[in-house]
Amino acid sequence: MTVNAMAASEIPDLTRSDDCSPVPAGRLDFVELSQRVKGAGLMNRRPGRYALVIMANWALLGGGWLFFAWLGNSWWQLFTAAFLAVMFTQVAFVGHDAGHRQIFAGRRSNKAVGLLHGNLLIGLSFGWWMDKHGRHHSQPNTVGRDPDVGSGAFVFAPDEANDRRGFLRWMTCYQAYLFFPVVLLEGLNLHVASIREVAARRNRGAVTEAALLAAHTIAYFGTIFLVLSPVKALVFIAAHQALFGLYMGCAFAPNHTGMEIFPKPGTDFLRRQVLSSRNIRGGRITDIVYGGLNRQIEHHLFPIMPRPNLRRAQVFVKEFCDTHGVSYQESSPLGSYREVLAHLHAVGEPLRRRPVQV
Repeated sequence: MTVNAMAASEIPDLTRSDDCSPVPAGRLDFVELSQRVKGAGLMNRRPGRYALVIMANWALLGGGWLFFAWLGNSWWQLFTAAFLAVMFTQVAFVGHDAGHRQIFAGRRSNKAVGLLHGNLLIGLSFGWWMDKHGRHHSQPNTVGRDPDVGSGAFVFAPDEANDRRGFLRWMTCYQAYLFFPVVLLEGLNLHVASIREVAARRNRGAVTEAALLAAHTIAYFGTIFLVLSPVKALVFIAAHQALFGLYMGCAFAPNHTGMEIFPKPGTDFLRRQVLSSRNIRGGRITDIVYGGLNRQIEHHLFPIMPRPNLRRAQVFVKEFCDTHGVSYQESSPLGSYREVLAHLHAVGEPLRRRPVQV
């Protein structure tokens, strides 16, 4: 589905795979697992729980901006920038859940929550992200299908490393060392991509998104420059956006980086989703820090499942994978980053053997 088609309707369906390959026997495994999960009531939505999460986020985000106004023109505002970076990411997690229709049954209600949390509160295009994320869920870690493994600042598929030239080739050689510094720019990258995509569209949905993005931008920069001197304001913005990008990158990077990459579509749904995903071990605090993305395997198998239910679903999924011999990958938080960096380093290794011309 293209971005324009998405905007002309509601939001793309992220609850199922768009794989059109023949249905192998393994697909029947997922039907059996799905029936167990549904029978346990884990697909039932949790509007009350989400209401508490949303109200808590709004209170903390609003409190952060009130504290910013109270503290005034001070370098101590850099601590406020760090706090607001955390809250921007927590708000983004709610937008992610709305995109998957985890909060309400109706698409319009979820879309309204997504636009509010994405475009208005943190300045990211919900429509652009939905189109991109929908393609990722359909074919995770599939070369040429998943936009998240396409060559950009980093190269994830070894076969694509040789295509790099110039400065990008040098970056690929040392991308493991550059990962965290480059991720500091992810917040800026998301904002630029959002503006570029919305500006390229010509429909009513784009007008709504543009208006919300404009309202966010005016309120964001207006508030900061009204309270802080120009130099402090620029430093505050740089720190806030860098830490926002770092948090987002650290939340999303362990999900699939270093897991199996598929050169083409064809693997059955259950194995494709499980083998391409990595879980992060931990309890409820980990669930909050990662916004539920630490249970990535369950999320990819049941994208419409409310975030609070993923923890209970993990018991069913792990048992099922063990029974059917499907590798189920879990790592500690630090271990997952070691695996991510090791994979990035291995992808660049062949290029480091040869001289690099920048």
